[in-house]
Amino acid sequence: MTLEAIRYSRGSLQILDQLLLPQQSRYEAVGSVRQAWEAIRAMKVRGAPAIALVGCLSLAVELQAGAGGPGLAALVAFVRDKLSFLVTARPTAVNMARAARDLADAAAREAEREGATEEAVRERVIRCAEDMLEKDLRDNRSIGDLGARHLLERVAPSSGKVTVLTHCNTGALATAGYGTALGVIRSLHSLGRLEHAFCTETRPYNQGARLTAFELVYEQIPATLIADSMVAAAMAHRGVSAVWFGEGLDPASIIETDTNSCLLASPLSPAGIGVWNPAFDVTPHDLITGGIITELGVFAPEELRAALTTTISSRNGTLDGPQM
Repeated sequence: MTLEAIRYSRGSLQILDQLLLPQQSRYEAVGSVRQAWEAIRAMKVRGAPAIALVGCLSLAVELQAGAGGPGLAALVAFVRDKLSFLVTARPTAVNMARAARDLADAAAREAEREGATEEAVRERVIRCAEDMLEKDLRDNRSIGDLGARHLLERVAPSSGKVTVLTHCNTGALATAGYGTALGVIRSLHSLGRLEHAFCTETRPYNQGARLTAFELVYEQIPATLIADSMVAAAMAHRGVSAVWFGEGLDPASIIETDTNSCLLASPLSPAGIGVWNPAFDVTPHDLITGGIITELGVFAPEELRAALTTTISSRNGTLDGPQM
């Protein structure tokens, strides 16, 4: 059974409380935008794709219950204000800001149609949020399959198996249900081409030790958890063929994506010592040698902008709905 971090049916939303993992698996009902905001803020749900989905689906739940209005102008303002509020829960999660813009635009466009009604606006926003959930899952599977094929073509063109390493958590817990970087590992495992996966602790928040390790065990993928400081040794002595990370719009992400060294002061350090404990760093683009995997294909850093610009321009000319 596939791990579900988000359970949604029209009018109902539940999230797996990630603060309790791996010791407990408990789902929490999210019936309002306020509850979604609090869950995102507390990091009960995390990962930029999952944050955007939970935020948008919480609005869909409210709209399904008849919230907003009366009147088209009041309803559109309600949608816009709720989405703006959701963005403040985790400003670094760029997916939420983009999804908020797209949903607000969809509501405004629907309200401008001749003969528009409140129910039509609600339905349009709800449907767009549901489409985002479905699209993220499709994109994740595409990323996983494309990334797996790309790696195998480069390092194991015959029938050999590969050993890979991943950092942070980029799986079902961070997305609609399959994963991006961890999705590549899932796809390799499904193909029978994964020898072993290593995952790092990912200090200071331990997403790797708490969440990625949980997913790997849940999916029965052969894996080993290592300390962040063991990455170089694993690469040198355990046959690691590739390292998969998940990134946002820029290669600025969880600390150690660049250095893979432990920057967290030991909890055994004396009281009074200063601690520098950042959670994000920036990976120099020239270190991204394997390519950037998207749902459209695998691109070198210098190729990505042109490829996405062409695709987005094409979609904007043919689709009337939110793009994620």
